[in-house]
Amino acid sequence: MTVLTVGGISVRYGAISALRDVSLSVQEGELVALIGVNGAGKTTTLSTIAGALKPFQGTITFAGEQINGRPPEYITRKGIALVPEGRDIFPSLTVSENLRLGAFVRGSRAEFQHDLAEMIEMFPILGERLRQAGGTLSGGEQQQLAIARALMSRPKLLMLDEPSLGLAPVLVDQIFQLIGRLHAGGVTILLVEQNVARTLDIVDRAYLLHTGKVEVEGTPDHIRESFDVEGVYLGDHRRS
Repeated sequence: MTVLTVGGISVRYGAISALRDVSLSVQEGELVALIGVNGAGKTTTLSTIAGALKPFQGTITFAGEQINGRPPEYITRKGIALVPEGRDIFPSLTVSENLRLGAFVRGSRAEFQHDLAEMIEMFPILGERLRQAGGTLSGGEQQQLAIARALMSRPKLLMLDEPSLGLAPVLVDQIFQLIGRLHAGGVTILLVEQNVARTLDIVDRAYLLHTGKVEVEGTPDHIRESFDVEGVYLGDHRRS
């Protein structure tokens, strides 16, 4: 079943064209990636799906409903959760309070306690830090908290924007293992990630964006056959 369909969206920042006729889809249970250089339009795409930006053309359909133009809170309640680049946790609030904020769209105390127990099982380190301020966690722990907070809303689609950014290699390994476990557990994921080689090792499909347009999409093998993955970041990326 198709969960998300983005149909030909275009987005501008003033006179600057950020996205040009971008189309993509995500099926239930899929792990799909957006890859490309900085400035290619990956984060803009996620922000537009989440309602923070409005396309001047095109449509976004989620769970059978057209959502472009809807406010972010409505889209969150509809079932899309975004973990933004930089994590965006509340540093002065405890881990438990951050997680509670993730469940604000539901409001049931019994459900919160049940889901909190699930998050502690999934992220054991957070269970050890429930009363600790979020800002005192390590970078990897903060990323786990940001993902757990998003999962507390029980999303139909989890969007992750650069989850490995700024982390030490050992923590990058942990984040990719976590994404793999979430995917194996049936979570539908749309991933933006700078580590293209590692990303293509775990996703079902990927879209390569360049200057605001989708240049190619398909399976990881198709992306590797069509493009020099390392060359994507050196500016000369299409295979001959």
